Amino acid sequence: MKPGINNYSEIGKLNKVLLHRLGGEIEGLVPDNFERLLFDDIPYLKIAQKEHDRFAEILRENGVEVVYYVDETAKALKTDEIKRNFVDEFIADSGIYSEEAQEVVREYLLGMEAKQLVEKVIAGIKKSEIEVKNRSSLASYIASGYPYYTDPMPNLYFTRDPGACVGNGLNVHHMSTTARRREALLLRYMYRYNKEFAPEGTHLWYDYDQEYSIEGGDVLVLSKDIVAIGLSQRTTAGGIERFAENILKESSFKKILVFDIPKSRAFMHLDTVFTMVDFDKFTIHPEIEGPLQIYEITLSPDGKAHFESMQGELEKILSAELNLPAVELIRCGGDDAMAAQREQWNDGSNTLAIAPATVITYERNYVTNELLETKGIKVITMPSSELSRGRGGPRCMSCPVNRDDL
Repeated sequence: MKPGINNYSEIGKLNKVLLHRLGGEIEGLVPDNFERLLFDDIPYLKIAQKEHDRFAEILRENGVEVVYYVDETAKALKTDEIKRNFVDEFIADSGIYSEEAQEVVREYLLGMEAKQLVEKVIAGIKKSEIEVKNRSSLASYIASGYPYYTDPMPNLYFTRDPGACVGNGLNVHHMSTTARRREALLLRYMYRYNKEFAPEGTHLWYDYDQEYSIEGGDVLVLSKDIVAIGLSQRTTAGGIERFAENILKESSFKKILVFDIPKSRAFMHLDTVFTMVDFDKFTIHPEIEGPLQIYEITLSPDGKAHFESMQGELEKILSAELNLPAVELIRCGGDDAMAAQREQWNDGSNTLAIAPATVITYERNYVTNELLETKGIKVITMPSSELSRGRGGPRCMSCPVNRDDL
């Protein structure tokens, strides 16, 4: 195994993965803030944690080192100066408009040990925890009815999105929604100050404060030469172009394939409708199976991005790009339209490959799971009655850090 960040495929044996075990941030979800915090329902935390623990256990049983967001961020906050800078950036991006409240929150967080501080910024800071005595400003008065000084981060258990380990480098993403913006701040500090996680020499392909949004559910490493990215509801053309220019200039990757997918919540990211499960096999949602607009980005001899448009059957494009005689697209739900809709809602296409032809899936997607098995894929299922309420599957809940090269 190569040390540090090493990720040149979707299916190489998984050696190390970054997860987040759900915590108090889930208890901050109520019907009044569902839409703003990007949820449709409230997971029952106790059961969701048990399900997530089983996910981590399956990974460990298969030889994967599991590391957690809280621990890895806490390791980065190793000096008072780094802690202060982190807290200042966190407050600046938390929408606290009252200067009095900003100062009280700053003092509250800086009084904590690193791990407790990280847990608190994820869980959210309630007004019942600390008191702002001077509420003389209009901003303080207007905000007085809301129970939090800083919002919780209930989406963080989908660790795929705030960043992506690609090749021997890392993206720290500009998330498209305010609700998820600060999740990537934690990863930024991991990259900068936690050298166990990101050793010296680790490339940074995209950073937190770059202007265009890009999210990790849209980033798929198809091979040592090709990265696929979804042009989606949450990943912009500007973000893709910036990432492509950086990684093509500084790495061994030769091209970026851009999949133009529908811009809707049902097709939130590319990995909600398309994942790789073996050298020549992919899961797919039937609604993107027809002719698909794909763009190819390469570098011209003068070092500038060169764009070409491709349109055609996805199987033919993939087989040509991956230099394979053929590829097989395995439909979520098979040929049953009702099963396809139901299992797509519960992330039937969102598989996590931990080795070639070996995937982790939600047990509830039994139609798709049985179909995968008939195609020679080893399926390891995990419980998901509560985790699935967040609208993300095993791939969404994992950020692969290190895989074996194929």
